Amino acid sequence: MLATEGLSMTKKFGQNFLLSEAVRQRIVTALDVAEGQNVWEIGPGIGALTTLLLAQKVHLTAFEIDYGFCNILSNQAFADEKNFKLISGDALKTLPKALEEIGCPDRICGNLPYNVGSVLIAKLLESSYRPSVMVFTLQKEVVNRICAVEGSKDWSSFSLLGQMDYDPSLAFSINSGAFYPPPNVDSSVVVFRLRKQSRVADAIRPAFMLMLRELFSQRRKTIKNNLLAGKVGSLIGKEGVSAILAQSSLDPTLRAEALCWEQFLALSSSLSSYLAK
Repeated sequence: MLATEGLSMTKKFGQNFLLSEAVRQRIVTALDVAEGQNVWEIGPGIGALTTLLLAQKVHLTAFEIDYGFCNILSNQAFADEKNFKLISGDALKTLPKALEEIGCPDRICGNLPYNVGSVLIAKLLESSYRPSVMVFTLQKEVVNRICAVEGSKDWSSFSLLGQMDYDPSLAFSINSGAFYPPPNVDSSVVVFRLRKQSRVADAIRPAFMLMLRELFSQRRKTIKNNLLAGKVGSLIGKEGVSAILAQSSLDPTLRAEALCWEQFLALSSSLSSYLAK
């Protein structure tokens, strides 16, 4: 089809088609859709996963950056499909706009380009829109970071961000031969299931997000030095940083990756209280 249409894979878009139908079916199963649900797919390519989703009789909105693929999707593959809608352009820009204008879908999925996958997921997790289930194909190392447990080598700011409102889990891994062209990295599928209650209360959420950015800004620095060097230090000064660390019963010489959920929340709560004075 690419040859017939005079198209080719674009390296800058990080395009890798998922050829294996068995793998695509496992992704649809993990997404756990029901008839009539609103589902969004990011990066459909020429519609291999899209076809399986539409077979579930969902209302599907697809976000595609490649205008050649958009032409195939709109004018050939799904031209007569009433449950299919295409939004063309960069999903980093079009997805936030669609969330504001349309509202939150029931499900979001995608075989994400490796060069922007992490950024796009971070934007979703930082937003106020929370679909019940999200399923993404990503680099294996990124999925490991999202699903990491406290104290592990992969524990990071992305772990905390991913686990703030969701319980993410590794569904399965995919070998490179399942893609065209085969990527040079290993891939995994991650499933985000919305928690009944967020780990982070709304009252301390702004402080938590600020802490997340600052404490991991330079991993070799202690939590105290990272706070002093960033926005927190400029807001509350050296005395304030020492005060919130003491109130949280935290050793200022620790590094961010040594902290557990309880300690991050305690520090965020202390900062939120200090700023409210």
